[in-house]
Amino acid sequence: MSTDLLDLQKRMVSIRRSMHRHPEVGLDLPWTQQLVVEELAGLPVELTLGKSLSSVTAVLRGTASGAGERPAVLLRADMDALPLQELTSLEYASELDERMHGCGHDLHTAMLIGAVHLLTAKLDEIYGDIVFMFQPGEEGFDGASYMLREGVLEAAGRRVDAAYALHVFSSAFPRGQVLSKPGTLMASADSFKVTVTGAGGHGSAPHLAKDPVAAMAEMITATQVTLTRKLNALDPAVVSVGVVRAGTQQNIIPETAEFDATVRCFSEESRTRVEEELGRLYRGIADAHDVEVDVDYARLYPPTVNDGDEVTFALATAEDLFGGERVQEVPTSLTASEDFSRVLAEVPGAFILLGAAVGDGDPADAPFNHSAYAQFDDEVLLDGASLLTELALRRLAAAASDETRTP
Repeated sequence: MSTDLLDLQKRMVSIRRSMHRHPEVGLDLPWTQQLVVEELAGLPVELTLGKSLSSVTAVLRGTASGAGERPAVLLRADMDALPLQELTSLEYASELDERMHGCGHDLHTAMLIGAVHLLTAKLDEIYGDIVFMFQPGEEGFDGASYMLREGVLEAAGRRVDAAYALHVFSSAFPRGQVLSKPGTLMASADSFKVTVTGAGGHGSAPHLAKDPVAAMAEMITATQVTLTRKLNALDPAVVSVGVVRAGTQQNIIPETAEFDATVRCFSEESRTRVEEELGRLYRGIADAHDVEVDVDYARLYPPTVNDGDEVTFALATAEDLFGGERVQEVPTSLTASEDFSRVLAEVPGAFILLGAAVGDGDPADAPFNHSAYAQFDDEVLLDGASLLTELALRRLAAAASDETRTP
């Protein structure tokens, strides 16, 4: 490793560990935003700070000459942490209660800052522009949608031609392994709340009441049967009930009962079918129990759908950088979700996975992302920054070449 790359690796480690000590949650990340701005100070980038969230958008304009309209690409890093109490006992563990970078976004941010530095050193090779999207609020706050509304895709003056993002994993994949797949890589994320309203009464005389608890219990059980009967087995959905609320005492039949659930699907067709079928199911059960039901269904993140050509390009680039033994196509879609799906719904691109498990043991045994014990290996920082850099360079070169061939 050259001295320059060694210095950059040390800088990224410092950035990542500083962020890990000071995690921020949600859309408002003032400390993190300031860190990114300071790390980009002095570089030839045009900075724009978010209006409705503490995002940072940086535009780097290449200085190579060329013909035709200047192409543009986008590279994204999410910056927010989780509302989670860290239990790792790392020397750089979170200094804030109930705040933890348990999903690796501190690595993503450090990698993207590193990519800015690497690309700045190659300005005279770049014909086109690079948009760096430093995004808050990926963990359930839909930060990508805010940045889209504020114009991140057009930050260079024209819509970007392609977009890429990396995500590290503390488990499941070997350290340094690069993975992706064409088509649907990750599931959608939706939620719903069901409120059943009956008539309260004494537990000794349920025939004089209208028991919402019995109806709710039947709804929860019937949900799983309905999914297997109404959906294509090759386009499934996962529904998990995480919250159940009812009653105050064992001998009182309550007026209302509620349950909350999350829904994961791999296609828009499946999302629509789940919403329709569950609504029909719950209304039918409510009618049978002579109670009322209200279903509040919220669509959150769409499926993360990679462009096939962009995935082929991204994995080929990774193979050139790291060797074929470190690159593979994910065999199946993941049931996790991502708001980078919003970007991929607008422009072609690829979401890429990077193994970051600590140690030499079986990565399957390591704590997974979002665990209070999750750990990520800093060794992958330079890999991530290098891959982002090469994706931008090669994609701009290809786009510029296409422009020159256009009659």
